[in-house]
Amino acid sequence: MDIQPCTKADFDQIVTEIADFWGSDRTLPLHHPIFLYEFGDTAWVMRDGDRVAGYLFGFVAATSPTAYVHLVAVRSGYRERGVPRRLYARFIDEARRRGARQLKAITTPGNRESVAFHTRLGMRLLGEPGPDGIPVVRNYSGPGQDRVVMIMHL
Repeated sequence: MDIQPCTKADFDQIVTEIADFWGSDRTLPLHHPIFLYEFGDTAWVMRDGDRVAGYLFGFVAATSPTAYVHLVAVRSGYRERGVPRRLYARFIDEARRRGARQLKAITTPGNRESVAFHTRLGMRLLGEPGPDGIPVVRNYSGPGQDRVVMIMHL
């Protein structure tokens, strides 16, 4: 399996089969087509034939030295194969090439799997301890919307 730019057919497959990546359709609103049309040069998929095994949608900020990963997911049946780590490595290479000096990702406080994965990548968590001990940035996404903000220097 190789990493390739995300195509419209890939994007359509991802949003049509979203539950196979996330266990439900709860993240569907986060899959805005802007990540294909406007930031498509930093949207990648890993395919097994015509089937998307995993994907990463991100972008490199134009006004700061920050690269941001918006979504990374792996289809059930392809987990424990290093797919997200490989996608991140590709994104980090591109981010560095574009001058980014920091990588950022955000998740909800209850997403322990994401926090654990990003911590294993070497990202550190910003903020103050939340109710379950995981650092959060209070009100990051609006009043009462705490988020786990993770960064890594590149």
